[in-house]
Amino acid sequence: MLVVAKAPVPGRVKTRLTPAFSPRQAALLAEAALRDTLDAVRAAPARRRVLVLEGTPGAWLPPGFEVEPQCGGGLDERLAYAFGLCEGPALLVGMDTPQITPALLAAGLDMAADEASFGAAEDGGFWALGLGAPRPALVRGVPMSTPSTGAVQRARLVDAGLTVRELPPLRDVDTPDDARAVAALAPWSRFAAVLSALAGAGAR
Repeated sequence: MLVVAKAPVPGRVKTRLTPAFSPRQAALLAEAALRDTLDAVRAAPARRRVLVLEGTPGAWLPPGFEVEPQCGGGLDERLAYAFGLCEGPALLVGMDTPQITPALLAAGLDMAADEASFGAAEDGGFWALGLGAPRPALVRGVPMSTPSTGAVQRARLVDAGLTVRELPPLRDVDTPDDARAVAALAPWSRFAAVLSALAGAGAR
């Protein structure tokens, strides 16, 4: 399992949540989402768990994870680098979907060498990408953060001759509306609890 994430530092994460939330509050929501993600990954049936991190680990990091610094370059380069850390099947997720569960991740991890897993995001990107064998080149050069990112990435997998296992589409947390919708889908999560606490205190 690969988790590509930023350390939850105010002003550097979830900037699209402002000004509805302050930079400090946006960082609290980012930390909650990251904790939920790491908990799900920790409970998934993976042989190895790697956090590919921009920034410095904090008290939010549970045991059981290797930590690797992200490389430079665009997001496509950073994702390709993450896959290059693996020798066998790997499923990559970010920190924007705190509603993920161990069962959902287990389904994505179940790949043969000629298979891939793909979880589309509702904004046109993807929340999960799995490769049955290391193929960083399949990610490098994909235009990121566009409405067609997911379609381009999925086409790369198909064109490479891989059988694509489809995971359910999920909504990323980017905007305040996203945050409220995802919290409603995952009321058990830390993310929902933090959002509720901020709403009760008056987000600012």
